Amino acid sequence: MRSPAEASTTAMGRSSDWLNQADYRLATTPEEKDEIYRLRYRAYLREGAVRPSTEQRVVDSYEDAPNAWTFGVYFNGELYSSIRISVLTSEWRMSPSVELFGDVLHPELDKGRIFIDSTRFVADPDKARNFPELPYVTVRLGSMAGVYFNADYGLAIVRPEHQAFYRRVFLQETWCEPRLYPGLVKPVGLMAAHLPTVREPVLARYPFLRSTAFERRMLFERPGQPQSSPDPAASYERASIVPSS
Repeated sequence: MRSPAEASTTAMGRSSDWLNQADYRLATTPEEKDEIYRLRYRAYLREGAVRPSTEQRVVDSYEDAPNAWTFGVYFNGELYSSIRISVLTSEWRMSPSVELFGDVLHPELDKGRIFIDSTRFVADPDKARNFPELPYVTVRLGSMAGVYFNADYGLAIVRPEHQAFYRRVFLQETWCEPRLYPGLVKPVGLMAAHLPTVREPVLARYPFLRSTAFERRMLFERPGQPQSSPDPAASYERASIVPSS
C-alpha cells in the first residue's frame, strides 16, 4: 500500500467525491471477517510488516471485543480497505494500544478519559496504488467515532514513516516512541490528539471528514455499547428541528 504520507493534495480535494461511492460495512459474518483478515495479511506482507505465514491471515485477541468495531470499506461491492475502531474508557480497556502502551494510557483512563483507538488500518495493495484518496476515506471512520462517543482523544499506533500523515491530517502528537508489537516486524509509536481542540481546525481543512448524526448512529449504535454520553452533535441536530412554541 502507498504510504499515507504520500497521498496528494489533489487527492484530498477529490475525497468528498469518493465518499458518495464508498460503502462502510461493519464486519459481522465469518465470511466478512475472514476477508478482512486476509486483506490485512496481504497488506502487511507487502509492506514487510509481518513474516510469511501459511495461514495468510492477521487476527488478534481483540477482534470480538465488545468495545471494537471492525469495518470494511467497499466500492462496487469489492473490499478496498479496513480499519478497526476501539472505544476506550475506564471500564473498557481492550485494545492493542493499551496492551503496548498501558503505562501511558492506564493513568489517563483512570481519570475517566475516553479514547478512540484506530488500529489495523490496511488497504488492498493493488487497489490502493491507483487510489490516493483511500487513506482519507478510511480513517474518516475514526473521526466519526470521536464525535459519536464524545471522546477526549483520538489515538493511533503508527510506524515512524507514516506519522507525518497523522500529524498533518489529524494534528496528532507523538505520545510514546516506537515499540515492537507482538506479531509485527516493524515497531510502532503512539500518537494522540485532543479532539475538542483539534476538531474544528481539522474539519475546516478537510471538510469531507464531516458526518451526520444519522450516519454515525447507523455505523456505531450497538446495544450495551460503551457510550458514556450521547453524541453531542446528534443532540444538537435533534434540538434544532424542534419547532418553537
